[in-house]
Amino acid sequence: MIRKTDNTSLLAHKDKAQHKGIRSWLKIQVESEGYQPPRAGAILLQVLVGLMFFVLVVRFWYLQVHRGEEFARQAQDNRLRIERIFAPRGRIMDDKGKVLADNRTAYGLSIVREDCHDIPATLAQISEWSGIPLQQVWDKFRQDRFKVKPFEPLLLITDIDFDLVARIESEIHEWPGLEIVVRTKRSYPEKELFAHILGYVAEANEQEMAADSALAMGDLVGKQGLELELEKQLRGRKGLYDVEVDAHARVLGKTLRDEPRGGHEIHLSLDAGLQKAAWDALGGEAGCIVVMEPDSGKLRALVTSPAYDNNLFAAGISQRDWDALRTNNRFPLQNRVIQSVYPPGSVWKLVMATMLLEKGVNPRESVFCPGQVKLGNQIFRCWKRGGHGSEDLVHALIDSCDVYFYLMGDRLGIDKLEEFAKACGFGRPTGIDLPHEKSGLVPSRDWKRRRFGRPWTRGETYNVSIGQGYTLVTPVQVAVFVSALLNGGDLLKPQLVDDATREVRGRVPAKPETLKFVVEAMRRTANGGTAKVVGRKDADMGGKTGTAQVVKLKMAAGDRRLKMSEMEYAQRDHAWIATWGVKDGKTYVVIVMVEHGGGGSSVAGPVARKVYDYLFGPDPNAPMIVLPAPTAAVDPTD
Repeated sequence: MIRKTDNTSLLAHKDKAQHKGIRSWLKIQVESEGYQPPRAGAILLQVLVGLMFFVLVVRFWYLQVHRGEEFARQAQDNRLRIERIFAPRGRIMDDKGKVLADNRTAYGLSIVREDCHDIPATLAQISEWSGIPLQQVWDKFRQDRFKVKPFEPLLLITDIDFDLVARIESEIHEWPGLEIVVRTKRSYPEKELFAHILGYVAEANEQEMAADSALAMGDLVGKQGLELELEKQLRGRKGLYDVEVDAHARVLGKTLRDEPRGGHEIHLSLDAGLQKAAWDALGGEAGCIVVMEPDSGKLRALVTSPAYDNNLFAAGISQRDWDALRTNNRFPLQNRVIQSVYPPGSVWKLVMATMLLEKGVNPRESVFCPGQVKLGNQIFRCWKRGGHGSEDLVHALIDSCDVYFYLMGDRLGIDKLEEFAKACGFGRPTGIDLPHEKSGLVPSRDWKRRRFGRPWTRGETYNVSIGQGYTLVTPVQVAVFVSALLNGGDLLKPQLVDDATREVRGRVPAKPETLKFVVEAMRRTANGGTAKVVGRKDADMGGKTGTAQVVKLKMAAGDRRLKMSEMEYAQRDHAWIATWGVKDGKTYVVIVMVEHGGGGSSVAGPVARKVYDYLFGPDPNAPMIVLPAPTAAVDPTD
């Protein structure tokens, strides 16, 4: 049975439930208003908030204050970059202003690693442009990449042809990080003529950069010759640009920070015309010529033949060219004036004559020359087979008598000879402003004992007395000594720079009358002795020839000395002549040495005469000199 609910009852029941819910809500509301949260939670929240604030403040201080300068600099570096401006190297000129070492514009290609998106592809493109093998480009990149910062240019190619520059310029926008750089390169217009004097430049290596903070990757420095010796004066000082770039490394502008300053120009004492005349006089023979002013020490010519083209090194020498120079049996890289040492032969008799006079030998005392002298089982020959007969000092010089100097040298002994020769500047460098100068050798008892472990012998004194044996000199040493005979005894530093001051590095230990005696003997030798090839009627001339044996004297059947034409080239004698000439108030010393040339008067003499023809002009009154043919009795080669 279903009971019907009264509507009135339902409404009453609903109202009652609503009133009960309201009372429950009011009770909860009243209880919430009196609620107090735990005090420890509030403190923890405050500490966390304070700690976070402290961390932010410390971090802000660290970034903005402690490392603010560093980050500001990094930000500035990202916006501003430094671009070096290469300073032109100082030019080198002769005494009349002719340029011997110049500068030319050269284009290079560099890469900025930070801006390059694809280094392998970029290097491959450089190889394709330049024709340089890719492996070689990679080797250059790997070798130098840690020497510069990622945002600095790394120079990969130093000398690009201008036509290739135009092509690269049209395509370089497709290769981010690549830059064409404009620099100066060294140029030597005279090539071989001054190569051994000027030397050459090349890129600085790691050792040079470590020793000099002013050097950086790609800088050119002197490697040989005056380029090396005068590096500080010639280099100059680089300038700097501040370059502003955007995020894609595009240049927005440049500001000059430091203006470059070119190197000093150097004027040499050398005469390019005389240098060419001396070079031509040698006629391609291996040898050298020194022309020096005896009063000032200034060098007017300094020729070494054969030579090399120093432009090869300035442009970056290829392996093939380097191998060709290095293996050449005529040694074109050797500066024979200062780096080659030779037996001086009879030129040494000038030193001997000076010493004999100073040690009290009477110049009128005679020695009989029969053509040879015997010492024990050894025979020491004079160059004239039949001998010179009775010879005093002046005639021994004029005739270049070996026997006279054998006996007189033995009388004084090696100890006095060694001491005097070293006092005359031999056995030590002259101080010329060129690198790697050799000292030569004045032998002694102690030297031989150290070198060979054997005592000195009288026969060796015989050899030293005529400029043979162990005695070794450089041509520039001979020039300094002959100059000292003329200037009163001053051993001068040979000067290559025109405005260099006169520098005395020693004194020949001889009285003025002794020096005059030797000079007069040289005058008479040029007027009618072994050096008559340089004699002139319009100038005051003096000379002394020399023939320096390279190997022991070779004899043919019948006790005949072999002629030069019968000997191998490397066994032939060196030809010397030491001369001086005076005309119109100008005095010059000319030293000629021809390697394996044979006789001093027959080979070196005509070379010296051609040099004087340039200095003084041809002698119109000079008779034609016809040299006698070599015979077994008379050898005109001394």
